[in-house]
Amino acid sequence: MRSLIKVQSLTKVYSNGKGIRNVSFDVKEGEVFGFLGPNGAGKTTTLRHLMGFVNPSSGKASIHGLDCRRNAAQIQKNLGYLPGEIAFYDNMTGIQFLTFIDELRGRKDHLRRDQLMARFELESDRKIRKMSKGMKQKVGLIAAFMHDPAVLILDEPTSGLDPLMQKRFVELIIDERNRGKTILMSSHLFNEIDHTCERAGIIREGEIVTVENIRTLKGALPQSFIVTLADGEDMKILRNSGLHYTQRDPLVVEIMIKEDYDPMLRTLSQCKVVHMVSSPQTLEQIFMGFYGKEHE
Repeated sequence: MRSLIKVQSLTKVYSNGKGIRNVSFDVKEGEVFGFLGPNGAGKTTTLRHLMGFVNPSSGKASIHGLDCRRNAAQIQKNLGYLPGEIAFYDNMTGIQFLTFIDELRGRKDHLRRDQLMARFELESDRKIRKMSKGMKQKVGLIAAFMHDPAVLILDEPTSGLDPLMQKRFVELIIDERNRGKTILMSSHLFNEIDHTCERAGIIREGEIVTVENIRTLKGALPQSFIVTLADGEDMKILRNSGLHYTQRDPLVVEIMIKEDYDPMLRTLSQCKVVHMVSSPQTLEQIFMGFYGKEHE
């Protein structure tokens, strides 16, 4: 599968020393790629280079083999973009703004726009200046998707959306992925990346620290099991087992297993287990691993 979006040794250093350094990754055709990092890590700066808004200090970015800076106008004809900070004409209503964007693109078919408005329950007759943050975000999302672009670049797409609308956004991304769209999505929300992306890149202080398949990233995490034992005799068996665990309560322990489950199963078979639950692994654990003190 060919790479549709390519970022190669992209560097942009500002006068205050902040920016991005030697950022490299690619997004394959038909892939949803997650771009993870906290605010200020360099996500937006990278995406602005892909939109052709910024001259890099060095390195380059391309989409469909076209240079993002030199060929920005050509690239953007079939690209949907949701910026982190959306600029609106505040005196327009939602429908007036979306119609204006359609006219700029020369589009007369409004079927997809209307479907998206219904999906996100947009209050389209309200003036944008009177809209909530979440409602404005819906306008931005619809504007990015309504011309059915082949490539989408989304910067913190669910910012301000309530849980129901976040769920509908995830469903939309899965639908678009199934239709073969190529999507680059920056976020600090691990749940939406976990549910929608095959691979993710993590950026820290302007530098890429890893680009990996999400299943591989999560597979590298130890699995957590919260076990409640019946009595003190069971705790003695556990203490003598050699298992790595943390005691949460007198009879409750958290056992961490990386690969080999047999020692834990053999030990617990000698105990009376009152309750046992496995905590789901999350991208947040991976992310905090790269940002936590153990990696400083």
